[in-house]
Amino acid sequence: MLKRPDTNEAVQIAPNIYWVGMQLPNDPFQCHSYLIKNGNDSILIDPGSMLEFDETVRKIKSIIDIKDIKYIILHHQDPDLAAAVPEIEKLINRDDLLIVTHSRISPLIKHYKISSKYYEIDKRNNELITSSGFRLEFYTTPYCHSPGAFVSYDPLSKTLFSGDIFGGIEESWEFYADETYFFKAKLFHQEYMPSKDIFNYALNKIEKLDIEIIAPQHGSIIEKKYIYKLIKDMKNLDCGLYIESGYNRELIDTIKELQNKEQILKERDLLLFEQSKRAEIGEMIGNIAHQWRQPLAIINASVSILKEKNGANILTKEEIAQKLTRMEERIVYMSDTIDDFMNYYKPNRGCSLFLISDAIKKALEIVSFSHKNTKVNVTLDLNDNNKLYGLINEFVQVIVSILSNINDIIISEAPKDVNIIISQKSNEFFSTVTIEDDCGGISDGNVSKIFDPYFTTKHKSIGTGLGLYIAKMIIQDKMNGTLSAKNSGNGAKFTIKMKNDNR
Repeated sequence: MLKRPDTNEAVQIAPNIYWVGMQLPNDPFQCHSYLIKNGNDSILIDPGSMLEFDETVRKIKSIIDIKDIKYIILHHQDPDLAAAVPEIEKLINRDDLLIVTHSRISPLIKHYKISSKYYEIDKRNNELITSSGFRLEFYTTPYCHSPGAFVSYDPLSKTLFSGDIFGGIEESWEFYADETYFFKAKLFHQEYMPSKDIFNYALNKIEKLDIEIIAPQHGSIIEKKYIYKLIKDMKNLDCGLYIESGYNRELIDTIKELQNKEQILKERDLLLFEQSKRAEIGEMIGNIAHQWRQPLAIINASVSILKEKNGANILTKEEIAQKLTRMEERIVYMSDTIDDFMNYYKPNRGCSLFLISDAIKKALEIVSFSHKNTKVNVTLDLNDNNKLYGLINEFVQVIVSILSNINDIIISEAPKDVNIIISQKSNEFFSTVTIEDDCGGISDGNVSKIFDPYFTTKHKSIGTGLGLYIAKMIIQDKMNGTLSAKNSGNGAKFTIKMKNDNR
């Protein structure tokens, strides 16, 4: 292609794509319009202002009948791009003429007295397909420099119509960019792009496209050989607020403040975990004591009977053997209880696949629902084949925390009957465990607080307010899931939802 094409005429830049703008003499701020020749569904892109109107119309007519234009694309609302549209509408004179733009832009360009209907890209799947099958893709680039800004991409010719992005201010304007173009585009972007972050968001989208040529509204047309390096240089460009020294100082201060807060949160979480471990030790001792009370009572009763009968000389060898066997069974049970709790609280950092049903059953062994005045009915609806990847002891800890809260209510309220339903269901993607009870539920004021650290309704001698908080942290941070609670029926319902494979 010609490096110095005749800009007095339309210039073809890609198959069926033409530059139809005007070179403004002694003006570093050149504005460009483009035409896509597509039969009776031809497309005019960024037609410009009244300064270029006559030249743009003349060049369009040298290629097609102007009435063949069915679509006018407006990448933003500024007058250098859109002011000539009402006059062009009159020349086209089609009832089906559509203004292709974003819904954030259309309320503004109506003030030019545009009369045609709007084709709002964000309501049309960000694409345009003409009756001939020609297709344009649209990619939103918000605040570069308009809230509704976007770019248009022709996947057939791999041409990107980039609006303000990649525009340049050139004292000695060249139609095609060269290797020095970044320095010509630098000033424009520093002044018109709002910030480096916002600009990079747009560039990241553009970088993923396979582009042969970039046709910006300002500056020079950019060929493929310069595109990669130009995008790389643009990404490192400070622009908008970033070139304001005051903003830079505020930004640095904000970053430091966030870093300090992050450190404080890390220290708080470490403290909470240390406190939770101490609470776990107390809970373990309490649970062991609860499990040991009955067997110790049986052993004590057996010893008392043996002493009494021995003192009365009525003790037989058979009765001694029977009582000793029964005491031995209770001692073995107590030893097994210690092993169970030690294995549960033992640090275990080896993640593996485990059966959810095994974890739930293990938790039920740890939390004893044997109460003198309350009958507790536990109903299980489990899938014995469903597995999760993670630390089984930590998942057991979550279930134990929930069940322990139910157990505390039973001890406190001493209801006659309690029903607990533990269900586990799974589909292709998620596994869900629900634990429901009929213990009266959670008070409305506490539903939103029960997972907060240190929140407890128990006396400080039996409650730390960390159990459910730690449980939620385990599910969210270590198992990539969610833990929630709500009132359901005559009780509370806890729901654990996790991805089946969270590796």
